Amino acid sequence: ILTGPEQVTITGRADAVNKINRLTAEPVTLTDIASSREVPVIVNLPEGVALAANNQELKAEITVTDEDVEKALNDEAEKNSRLVDVDDRAAEMGDTVRLDFDGSVDGVPFEGGKGEDYELVLGSHSFIPGFEEQLAGKNAGEDISVSVTFPEDYHAEELKGKDAVFACRIRKISKKEVPALDDEFAKDVSEFDTLEEYKEDLRKNLLADKEKKARTEKENAAVDKLVEGIEVDIPQPVIDFEVERIDEDMSNRLMQQGINRDLYLKYTGMTEESYRKMMEPQAIRQLKTRLALEEVVKAENIEVTDEKFEEELKKMAESYHMELDKVREMMDDESAKQMKLDLAVQEAITLITDAAVEVEKTEEAAEEAKEEAKEEA
Repeated sequence: ILTGPEQVTITGRADAVNKINRLTAEPVTLTDIASSREVPVIVNLPEGVALAANNQELKAEITVTDEDVEKALNDEAEKNSRLVDVDDRAAEMGDTVRLDFDGSVDGVPFEGGKGEDYELVLGSHSFIPGFEEQLAGKNAGEDISVSVTFPEDYHAEELKGKDAVFACRIRKISKKEVPALDDEFAKDVSEFDTLEEYKEDLRKNLLADKEKKARTEKENAAVDKLVEGIEVDIPQPVIDFEVERIDEDMSNRLMQQGINRDLYLKYTGMTEESYRKMMEPQAIRQLKTRLALEEVVKAENIEVTDEKFEEELKKMAESYHMELDKVREMMDDESAKQMKLDLAVQEAITLITDAAVEVEKTEEAAEEAKEEAKEEA
């Protein structure tokens, strides 16, 4: 697994090296969709950009351990667990409780401090520190007074560092019941008759996932190295348009999580101006990446075949559950041109990734990769 773009180089076919090295201040056109204007963008790929043979990327050793398989197996068991009502004991950490609560600060209720029949897993740290622990040992139907202090970094300014009291009542207590890992479990969750067969299939899938992840990381690192060496003069209107696109994408993701954009700005303490300013580096990065890859497309004379284009149309039809002819009808000349360029850019990514040189990792780099894997887990 690559540990960083500084350890990656793009080397390979002499014609690719020579063509990219010859690119200097070539004009590239970027369409401003908002106004249907074309804004000139200058891309300068200086000689030798990211192509020095003395820099090499690090090779990943992809393996699947028994521990990896056991973790995947246990994760699947967790997915198939069920909640069982508890009526013969008090709540314990790890239980799920259905809870009514009503919070106040200095006897005054506050916004968001009241809930009814709320499902809470004790120990999930979903609530203020210390809240869930005070419910452990309590019985269903019992009235409970929970005293907590809001953290100094709490998102609501008016509650930071304040002491609060929550009047609570547990309606119901449930515990998680995890299925036994045996042949019956394998039959229930897979097409296999035995647990060993199922584990072997998990191992194959885990290996495929790791290989895919390693490939993606290699692609990203190779592209990063290419972008490091370019100089791009991007007009501010183009950057602003890209910021708008990122903002729209971000707003849609927030809505999917049930979060209003304005509320998000309030919680994070950002103004409209600072929020958009925060997105500018990402916008510039994305524009530079796209423009650099389009230059590689031109330098390598990459063209998408009719067969490749047709294959992509079929994928779109399947994805949107539409007839292929209907997809073709919706694809005007401009859309088809853009789609072919997107496919060519992907081929450019494949070209520079396949051309990269791989060597074994140093012990230090291997340790860093292990630490990163632990953090991700």
